Amino acid sequence: MTEEDRANTAPVDTHSNGPRAGFKGIEVDRSGVVAATFIRIGGLIGAVLIVSAFFTWTSGGLFVIPSNLLGLLRYMSTLAIVGMGLTAILIVGEIDLSFASLYGLSAMMLAVSWLKWGWPLWAGFLLCIVVAVLTGLFNAFFTAVVKIPSFIATLGSSTLIFGFTLLVSRAQRFSTSSPPAGEVVRKGEISFFRQISNLHLPFNIPMQVVWMIVVALIAWLILGKSLFGFRLKAIGGNPAAARFARLPVTKYKFLAFIMGAVCAALAAVFDFSFIGSVQPDGGQVLLFPIFAAVVIGGASLSGGRGSVSGTLLGALLLAVIANGLALNAAGAFAQQMFLGVVTIAAVVLDQVTRSWRKS
Repeated sequence: MTEEDRANTAPVDTHSNGPRAGFKGIEVDRSGVVAATFIRIGGLIGAVLIVSAFFTWTSGGLFVIPSNLLGLLRYMSTLAIVGMGLTAILIVGEIDLSFASLYGLSAMMLAVSWLKWGWPLWAGFLLCIVVAVLTGLFNAFFTAVVKIPSFIATLGSSTLIFGFTLLVSRAQRFSTSSPPAGEVVRKGEISFFRQISNLHLPFNIPMQVVWMIVVALIAWLILGKSLFGFRLKAIGGNPAAARFARLPVTKYKFLAFIMGAVCAALAAVFDFSFIGSVQPDGGQVLLFPIFAAVVIGGASLSGGRGSVSGTLLGALLLAVIANGLALNAAGAFAQQMFLGVVTIAAVVLDQVTRSWRKS
């Protein structure tokens, strides 16, 4: 074992009998974290119940009919799956604004390679994941190596990705029901692909909800129950102490950005399977809802905090709000204005929470 490996596997400080323990030079007040987490989760559950009751009343009961609730859960799954990856990036102390554009590019690369270039479905899916990983590496390189602030780096890559999506697609929409003229796609592949998100389950539960649960369980194990997740929080909470403790900060930032990119790609594939079509700007409307859901769920913009349960509840709250506004025919302008208010409120809440924790 090399000296670096020994440093990277530094043991937890067991000399402290109190609630504070961690790697060399890094302390974590676990009792405070647990208390804050329970307060945030309890508040989110209360908010979901209050908002749901309000929209049930204003919609004359339409909000709680099964078909509407199932549609709400399907939309929530998209927010949550992408949000899992964004949570990891925020925990490590960075920001990613490119996931919405990557969502669109991932689905488009699968559509173009499969429906237009004639690749097998599995090859198109592999290309989709490879593109996502390369995007994560690109963002991490300019953030962790070149030292460009992640806000600027990912804002630039977002524009670059969207432009590349327009180039690859020729600004066209692709559909599994009507492949490009002259192209023949195997019916078996189309049927299999549509079943990924349209498989009939008991009580008509959307298949995407199952995928959301699978991704959430994996993310919970990675972020909440593994050494990797603990180190992400240590690095995001106190980067200087993490470097002093000789944690592989750069490596973990690369892994966080890759995780975020892969989650965006998976959500895009699941939605493409469900809808049956994809267009170049398909992910642009997801930027602020997902960002707000993750921050409302407890992930800190300053790093070091975030949880899978919080992200799930934040996604549920945003899905409830979007669904309720649509049922009440609020109009696109009202939905966008309300989303802006929620996003600002989420950031303000994060700032207030940080100030409260420091005092």
